[in-house]
Amino acid sequence: MQAFRLATFNLENLDWSATRPDAFARRTGALRPLLEALDADILCLQEIHAQRLHKHGARQYIALDQLLATTRYAAFHRATTVRPGADAPADVHNLAILSRWPMRAQRQIHHDIVARWDWRPPREADGSEAEPAPIVWDRPLLYASVELPNGLALHVVNLHLRAPRAIPVATARGLGSSRAQIEGQFVAALKREGQALEARLFVETLFDAEPDALIAVAGDFNADEHDAPTRLLRGGRDEGAAGARVLIPLEERVEPSRRFTVIHAGRPTLIDHLFASPALAAAWRETSILNEGLQDEVYAPDPIDASLHAPVVAKFELSSK
Repeated sequence: MQAFRLATFNLENLDWSATRPDAFARRTGALRPLLEALDADILCLQEIHAQRLHKHGARQYIALDQLLATTRYAAFHRATTVRPGADAPADVHNLAILSRWPMRAQRQIHHDIVARWDWRPPREADGSEAEPAPIVWDRPLLYASVELPNGLALHVVNLHLRAPRAIPVATARGLGSSRAQIEGQFVAALKREGQALEARLFVETLFDAEPDALIAVAGDFNADEHDAPTRLLRGGRDEGAAGARVLIPLEERVEPSRRFTVIHAGRPTLIDHLFASPALAAAWRETSILNEGLQDEVYAPDPIDASLHAPVVAKFELSSK
């Protein structure tokens, strides 16, 4: 049997500054025990910032390199995102996939399947029209095909969907109007659900090539188990539906009292997910959410020590090929 552990963890704006070494040391000191406790063979990370060593230098993953330097993940194979249209990371909210084993392929996906479009707000009562709002994903998806020791390929999709917070939309009544807020909330939903659609359609291409593919979709969905993005990504007609292409939410196999990854104003919520294809779910053995001592994101002191998200890890056992 080939046993392995796959995890996802939002690192909560991981950043580094040469002028604040104590603050970074405090964060790494809080994050490293969590990373070690995951004992992951494949790890999906979100919210990684990139920094410059010099004012005009290219952005690099300095914070990530330093965080991992003294952990089991330091020598892992790595796939990371770049700013769409560029060859260097974005300043904030990059993604990474770390793997104990080599990657056969890796790529980022940003409007490769679902094209950008403009949403035109409805006309005002006086007939005036606002400028169209561009629907563009905030960041790419990240994909890697990991070669497992038994020779099989594990397809991993790491994603961080947009938070459901209103986007400023220009209206004749001004950005602060209730109409601007309402339309901005709708635009945010279009971005979040639209990127979930692109992720799901990419998964469809994996199934097209390999009906019994081992697929994991993991990350911060910014949506609970009943929201549209999770329903889109599952691919079933209804929650709990079965089928050859339905993705199974492995985090929902945790006991209800521990089934949360964020606490918001006293309310535990599950917005970080780990979905598996039927073939991968058949090899599932255990899921854990490391949320002991998790701080409430509304009331947590600033700066935080570790993360306001709890990591999720699943264990699998695959038969030898």
